Amino acid sequence: MYTEDDLLSISALQHLLFCERRAALVYTEGIWEENTFTVEGRHLHERADETVTEVRGDLRVARSLRLRSLRLGLSGIADVVEFQRVSKGEPGITLESAGGLWRPMPVEYKRGRLRKEEGYEVQLCAQALCLEEMLEVEILAGALFYGKTRRRLEIAFNEKLRRDTEASAVRLHELLQSKVTPRAKQGPKCERCSLVDLCLPEALGRRRDVKGYLAKAIAEDADSS
Repeated sequence: MYTEDDLLSISALQHLLFCERRAALVYTEGIWEENTFTVEGRHLHERADETVTEVRGDLRVARSLRLRSLRLGLSGIADVVEFQRVSKGEPGITLESAGGLWRPMPVEYKRGRLRKEEGYEVQLCAQALCLEEMLEVEILAGALFYGKTRRRLEIAFNEKLRRDTEASAVRLHELLQSKVTPRAKQGPKCERCSLVDLCLPEALGRRRDVKGYLAKAIAEDADSS
């Protein structure tokens, strides 16, 4: 069990599963750089946070809901948590000023087109695990909403995803407590990373390349002066 001082950001799980070096650069070294992808994603989240609550018949929508799990050592803010009225006997909770039982379902907003991505699913599942701990109710599924296509991908919180999420939370704590930034590893996903020019995966990915990279950079600087 973690304390309040130990809590790490739920969103860090997405960075961790995208690239552990990226997670360390952001959350240990405090390095961040925007690109087109991150700007579009930030704007989408801002729009999701514009309204606090909505009521649409048997659906209640809460926005910017604060989440926490002392078991996982995570905290954050959910873009949206939908509460759907359910029949008696189904998993649900009571809501203030609303009769009946209601089932919570986290919805995370993402830019781009509908696709499966492990980091997104783990981040969403972590939100569900926080809600389960806070509300003492089982949450069966959540959804990823993709801004480019305006479509949702429903994610079932099965045992494998729950185990992967718990393991990712443990690994995140280990990584950030170590205060060691992993070595760069160049790959196709580097092209989509806003930190690529600060991370320098091509230059720093292999020890033997560093001396040559520095010599080349110095030579180019001398030629331009």
